[in-house]
Amino acid sequence: MLPFDINRIILVLPGILFAITFHEFAHGYVAYLLGDSTAKNNGRLTLNPIAHIDVVGFLMLIFAGFGWAKPVPVNPNYFKNRKLGMLYVAMAGPLTNMVLAVILTIALGVLIQLRSNELVVRILINAIMINLVLAIFNLLPIPPLDGSKILFSLIPDEWEYTVYKYEKYSYFILLALLFTGAISKILFPIVNYLFNFLIVFMQIVFGV
Repeated sequence: MLPFDINRIILVLPGILFAITFHEFAHGYVAYLLGDSTAKNNGRLTLNPIAHIDVVGFLMLIFAGFGWAKPVPVNPNYFKNRKLGMLYVAMAGPLTNMVLAVILTIALGVLIQLRSNELVVRILINAIMINLVLAIFNLLPIPPLDGSKILFSLIPDEWEYTVYKYEKYSYFILLALLFTGAISKILFPIVNYLFNFLIVFMQIVFGV
């Protein structure tokens, strides 16, 4: 007996690869547009998913339902406005996943109208959900998530030292919130609301 559900992997793997690849590419591309070529120089300005995969984080995503990709290197010293640049770079990943969720919802409506293969439809549904989860999860203001970088970009300069002083504890805080289920209680009501909104939108637009 296999120690994993191969059917589940088939359903979620395309969505995971799609979501994390575009998420990390968006960070690097926005940084590049703002004058930082660090991601490009490190081979991360690509839509090849292999470049963005952290093996342990990827396996965790598939088997445990949470994990991580390889962070895109960014050097804010290249930005004309350091804090504003980091704000744009941090927002790029989650916003890209939100846009992808909308595009995938439209594609789902088209495929349902065309009576497409059920497996393809289920993969698309999972991909929509995965993109929403990745977007909302990363907006949480806990280091090293994108939400913390957004927060750091918005707080007054005089608060930065106080915030950074506690950043070394952030991984323990994040793990504690994950394993106690606290993040799920925050995350999934929002994700489910957005998912249901997109499905209703699709049904209205496509009459399905």
